[in-house]
Amino acid sequence: MDAVDEEDRTGDVRHVLVLPDREAAEEAAEALVDRYGLDEEPQLVRDALAGEDDAEDAQWLLVVEDPDGRLSATRMDDFAAEWEGWREEP
Repeated sequence: MDAVDEEDRTGDVRHVLVLPDREAAEEAAEALVDRYGLDEEPQLVRDALAGEDDAEDAQWLLVVEDPDGRLSATRMDDFAAEWEGWREEP
């Protein structure tokens, strides 16, 4: 598990990662738990793009609860990028 430097802490209690598809979101959720030792699995949420009916056009969100502020915004940005996604700003 990576340690978080004091100056890298964000104080956020929730991170929302946007991923391109369900498969990437499911794989990223598993990797988050393994890599950072999360107490609970991130929540997967389907986010249909405006005006799109097709499930293929949906983005998937990973909602990561972080009540202790252990996960920095920088690390979550880098992690999401590994899955061709990004972290939403609060």
